[in-house]
Amino acid sequence: MKKHILFIFLVLFLVTSCQFYLPPPADMPPPVEQYPVERVPQPAVGLDVSYFYESLSPYGVWVYHPTHRYVWIPSSMSFGWRPYTQGQWVWTDYGWTWSSQFIWGWAPFHYGRWGWESDLGWYWVPGTVWGPCWVTWRHSDFYIGWAPLPPGVRFVPGVGIRRVNVRIPSRYWIFVDGPNFLHPSLYRYVFPYERNVTIINYTVHQTNIIIRNNRVYNEGIGYERARGIIKKDITKHALKDAQKADRSRVTAGTVEVYKPNIKRNESAKPKNTVRREDAQSKITETRTTTGRTVRKVTPEKKAESLEEIQKREIQIIEKSQQKEMQDLERKRQEKIRSVKTQTEKAKTEKEYKEKTSQLRKSHETEKTQIKKRHEKEAEAKKKETEKKEGTKKKVKKKIKK
Repeated sequence: MKKHILFIFLVLFLVTSCQFYLPPPADMPPPVEQYPVERVPQPAVGLDVSYFYESLSPYGVWVYHPTHRYVWIPSSMSFGWRPYTQGQWVWTDYGWTWSSQFIWGWAPFHYGRWGWESDLGWYWVPGTVWGPCWVTWRHSDFYIGWAPLPPGVRFVPGVGIRRVNVRIPSRYWIFVDGPNFLHPSLYRYVFPYERNVTIINYTVHQTNIIIRNNRVYNEGIGYERARGIIKKDITKHALKDAQKADRSRVTAGTVEVYKPNIKRNESAKPKNTVRREDAQSKITETRTTTGRTVRKVTPEKKAESLEEIQKREIQIIEKSQQKEMQDLERKRQEKIRSVKTQTEKAKTEKEYKEKTSQLRKSHETEKTQIKKRHEKEAEAKKKETEKKEGTKKKVKKKIKK
């Protein structure tokens, strides 16, 4: 009897210890092939996109968009403001990381995509994957540029973003001279976007956003290449998780960024929205000269006036144009020294004469365009000031009554 019981237990043990492969039914699709690389960590149970709706409402307006559902437009921005300009670039263990000066910068510069439309201006489309920045890059021997990735550029888990298959409009691009790339007050050195068409022809496009060590990594133009353009060593910072929604902080060797895990929620919506046709008027009411709403302005550090901003832009455009002409002349001289015959020399002189003429025309076009924009901004500012003064007078009359 005991032998029979032992035999039964032995059979049960063997049966339960073995795994059998059962093929799926004919009408069931085969399992989807998985990427054999690291994936983005999935968000923990907790926050969803409604957290964006709630957190960003005090700093801008939410507008319903027929393609992207709800988009956010920041308020208190200056004339000509562009994403990824008021802050600084930091090299971290996540690659190039954007440290924003804005208290709300933890969200729109690390999740989602930025778009631009004439009646809305710059707007942010929420996303749920955190990244050190969501930009694509351009570079040359003396320029570094970046552009916010537009809506429609998807981050594929396991693949990342190695190529941008949509056209990046020229106005998206932000360029600086290499030595100014890491400056904490970067916005003071950003080229006016009228320069973009010319500079794009000078630069190489590069996108390299991948998964490395289980994290989104934006290598951009690469550490060594960037160091060569910047012409100085680059300090690597450790990225630390901030404990609350706030502006990021850069200290010696570290940068703190708030990066909560966010889940999708298709049923979520903002509590308060504005109509698309009313969005710009709402934003205009809160416009500032510099858009620097990050700190209280002290008498010693007054915000720049529109006139001061425009003067600085003219100085930047003239200096960079002069640098390009000097670089072209340097290349001409090098080429002349390398040729051996008078025929080759004459051919080279003709070639560079044409290049110089084309570059001068481009520079004149840029100056004409920026002059027109400055005139429009001055006129818009005048109207806004008159409107605000009119509102103040009405309020005073009501108080007196």
